[in-house]
Amino acid sequence: MRVDLDDETANIEALPRFQRAAFQSRNLYRFALGLGLLYVALLLLALFVDWIAPGSLWLSLLCNNSAALLMLIAGIQSARQVAVWRAEAITLLLASRQAPSPEEAGPQPNDVDTAALPPKRLQKLLQKTMRHIGVNVLWLTGLSLIVLLVVRAGWNFPAQAGQPDDWAYIGIGLLILAAFALLVLERHLVAYAAGEWPEAASLAALVRVVIAVQLLSVPCLLFAGATVPWPGYLATLIGLLPALVALELLLRGLLSLFNPRRDRVEPRLVGDSIVAAQLQWPPRPLQLFQNELQQRFGIDLRQIWAFSFMRRAFLPILASLLVIGWLLTGVTEIATNARGIYERFGKPIKVIAPGLNLGLPWPFGRVLTVENGVVHELTTGADTNSAVVESAPAEGPAPDSANRLWDAFHPSEKSQVIAGISANKQSFQIVNMDVRFIYRIGLHDQAAMDATYNTDDVPALIRSTANRVLVHDFASRTLDDVLGNQRSVLSSEIGKVVQTRLDQMHSGVEILAIVIEAIHPPAGAANAYHQVQAAQIAAQALIARERGQSAARLDDAQLNASLVADGAAAAAHENLALAQAADLRFSAERESWQNAGQAFLTETYFNQLNQSFGKASVLILDHRIDAGEPPTLDLRSFAAPLDAPAPKAK
Repeated sequence: MRVDLDDETANIEALPRFQRAAFQSRNLYRFALGLGLLYVALLLLALFVDWIAPGSLWLSLLCNNSAALLMLIAGIQSARQVAVWRAEAITLLLASRQAPSPEEAGPQPNDVDTAALPPKRLQKLLQKTMRHIGVNVLWLTGLSLIVLLVVRAGWNFPAQAGQPDDWAYIGIGLLILAAFALLVLERHLVAYAAGEWPEAASLAALVRVVIAVQLLSVPCLLFAGATVPWPGYLATLIGLLPALVALELLLRGLLSLFNPRRDRVEPRLVGDSIVAAQLQWPPRPLQLFQNELQQRFGIDLRQIWAFSFMRRAFLPILASLLVIGWLLTGVTEIATNARGIYERFGKPIKVIAPGLNLGLPWPFGRVLTVENGVVHELTTGADTNSAVVESAPAEGPAPDSANRLWDAFHPSEKSQVIAGISANKQSFQIVNMDVRFIYRIGLHDQAAMDATYNTDDVPALIRSTANRVLVHDFASRTLDDVLGNQRSVLSSEIGKVVQTRLDQMHSGVEILAIVIEAIHPPAGAANAYHQVQAAQIAAQALIARERGQSAARLDDAQLNASLVADGAAAAAHENLALAQAADLRFSAERESWQNAGQAFLTETYFNQLNQSFGKASVLILDHRIDAGEPPTLDLRSFAAPLDAPAPKAK
């Protein structure tokens, strides 16, 4: 029952929770301070682990344990606020009995009206608001938010679990020691009576949450080196427990804002958790829900007949559901890309088709699933299927898996020894090969039986068989034979041998195709092989260049000879034409002389003179005009006379 100080009948001095309030407040403060220092140490250690090993299992465990401690600190702070109110209430009651009344004391000299001062008004307004909300609510909501942030910082699903070392065993010892100390504290809190300390039960529930987080952290460190991945998953999922409790405390703190706090009425514990209260055996969620409804709202569900009937019929209905569920284990659904082998009392009976199938329930009958036509690809090199394939952006650089250069290491390739010759002696050479096998489980029923009962690991069987066949086959081949032979013929020969070996072992595997992606020297010898190839290419280029130069010189010689021959033929033809023209001219002149006589000669004479003096300014006179004088050639030139200008008349 809550105490109202305005009630004159309330005798808080006789109540045990008021008598021990001061002692409880001091102990809670010291305990919260110690847990706060431990929380800071764990948080700093988590930051250090995140710096040196991000994504480690230690980061999730440290964050989850520190979040659980901070959640317990929030509950302790909430309980301490209630204890502080009780201690102040009983102190004020004792002081009011010893102090004189206001009439007897008279006016006080320091009683000054400070309402007119603006800073005092603001201070009073803030104090009134804080009294209305309560400091307890602010502490609870703030710490709950920090708990959620810490859990989110350690959320790494799944966490990377490494091999356990000395630090792991030290951590296991510290966790067990801390869980034992908190268990002693939990038993001490449970021993308190409800009248002596009502908040002890709620604090004990929060302590059990911390103990649960610590105990769940122990197997994560103990089995960190196992091949199963569950320690990493468990280390991350542990944070859900303190996160749920912190979320409930946060909601309680926000909802308490709608329930104003009264200074004269004993406050309730806000930091109470229904989720933490379920950590008991046997858990009673319905009973807890009924008690909360009866205490807060006065509703007693135990008086309702329907709930009483549900409680009585719960066990029979649960047993019926369990029996029906056990019988339904005999109903099996097979997917369209799978088959099933039905076993009755451990003996295989038949191969069933996809769909719904009925049989005996477990463990009298069970169905083993087998693939039906699913095609797989396997390389003879390292297992690249388990590697995480990171998607590369469309516009960014190509991923490392797309590197097909010889000088790079490819996990899917495997080295093979082939025959060779060194210094006219038998030797061996090494090449890297990327051989991929396309296979599936046979489609007939016997193949499904063989693959299920005769083969434990189909990929490992195919890889080991293929490696033996490749070693035996390539030991008798040379480098020229391997590089020169067609890959389709080589793949066909290898596939027949591998399929024969698998059939002899009754593996139930069907090899569909063998693809040889690449055959090249090892990565270490790639540069030397490149140099050999470069030398061959350079020699071939030099031969081609010399052949081109010889062809060019031959063409030039043929061109020059053709030009000389054509020039000589043209000159001869021209000389012949000139001779023929001269002969024709001579014949024509002779015939003209015979016909015209001296007239032709005179005319020819004048034509020759005209051609000789065609550009000269001469005057030709016939010397036969005057027979007594020799001919005269007057080559002088005379200019026109120039008369002097006449004088002007005045």
